[in-house]
Amino acid sequence: MSGGVLVEAGRLAAAGEPFALVTVLDVTRPASTRRGDRALVTADGRLVGWVGGACSEQIVVREALRALADGEPRLVRIGPRGRVEEGAPAHAVVAESSCASEGIVEVFVEPELPAPLLAVVGKSPAAETLVLLASTIGWRVARDVRADADAVVVATMGHGDEGALADALAAQVGYVGLVASSRRAQAVVSALRERGLDEDALARVRSPSGLDLGPSNQQEIAVAVLAELVAWRHRRPTIPATPATAIDPVCGMEVVVDTAGETAMHGGASYYFCSAGCRSRFEAEPGRYLEITA
Repeated sequence: MSGGVLVEAGRLAAAGEPFALVTVLDVTRPASTRRGDRALVTADGRLVGWVGGACSEQIVVREALRALADGEPRLVRIGPRGRVEEGAPAHAVVAESSCASEGIVEVFVEPELPAPLLAVVGKSPAAETLVLLASTIGWRVARDVRADADAVVVATMGHGDEGALADALAAQVGYVGLVASSRRAQAVVSALRERGLDEDALARVRSPSGLDLGPSNQQEIAVAVLAELVAWRHRRPTIPATPATAIDPVCGMEVVVDTAGETAMHGGASYYFCSAGCRSRFEAEPGRYLEITA
């Protein structure tokens, strides 16, 4: 099981997709998992692997998505109310489980966020130096505009500037930079305007791209561009916000809305459950549980 998880982790990492790796560190019996069991959770809440039954899975997915949202690893201790708090490290996330099992499971959740993908267009000295520098600090680099790029820098020095910029703007790339003189940049923007691009799109073109270092040669321009890119990266959100959750009206567990496998409608409202058992009990006596949670 763990081998398959690691293979999938390698595939996701190679594809530049975010995921969280989850490892079982400790178990207090009875529990359906054991030390060393592993799973991973993708950014859309898909779980691959084994870290326990339905109740543990719900909690693991919830905390994995939160880890992807804030980029911070966490120790999560899962167990029954009244027991799970005992002996829990001060830094642990304590999660109460409503499952019949009286066991306690501790898992470590590690978010794995892909390095930014920078598309560098052009064969100028500035472009070649930027490719080298970005690769050195661990960024992924492409040599043409890609829809999945985080940033695009056009340093063609007049050879196809407009087309590359138009493609980057159409792809809604987060950072679009042009290495050019002020006069050349104005001409490029005018050409894009004539192509029909609106002012909001044109305002997204950063030119001159990079921090202002004063008169600089091509290699120094690349340093200035990378410095601006690093600052931009740390200012922008990387993964969608913390997932929306709802309270299971039967057991009181916090459930991720988008990944809840069990749902029900009552009185025009949607309710989300940790397991089929909770959903069945709710559907049999909805008034009882809504009165409890009111």
